[in-house]
Amino acid sequence: MFGDPWGTSIRVGVVAAALSLGACVTSQVLVGKTRAPILADQVQVCLERPARAYQEIAIIDASSKYSWTFSAGAKTEVVVKRLREAAAKLGANGIMLQEITDSPIESIGAAAGTEFTGAHGTIGLGLGGSALLSEKFGRAIAIWLEPADERPP
Repeated sequence: MFGDPWGTSIRVGVVAAALSLGACVTSQVLVGKTRAPILADQVQVCLERPARAYQEIAIIDASSKYSWTFSAGAKTEVVVKRLREAAAKLGANGIMLQEITDSPIESIGAAAGTEFTGAHGTIGLGLGGSALLSEKFGRAIAIWLEPADERPP
């Protein structure tokens, strides 16, 4: 009688979800010269300034958004992985980790309901749910570490 209102809502929801998944979870600001991309697992993570010479390439920000992880440790691993991947695309062979922070905890909820009217009365049905969401955010400086001096001492 009224068409298919749920079908339209579902299609709109799927399109919105697909678009949001394509949103960026990393960003960078170039501060130096990029190099040819390398593999992410070749990027070293430095917690302090390296002792040997290096060149700064970019400031990189990353989040754990859209990662489907729940523990704080797993979210931190996602952030570090994304920082390394972004650095590798710029040709950096190292990152100097600046910070990893938590976002404020947010709550999201949804509910749906319907009502049926028949000869013996009206029946209402409903379903609802909510979840707490938090994310991790990280910042690093992508660097090119100069090769170590390989001369014997």
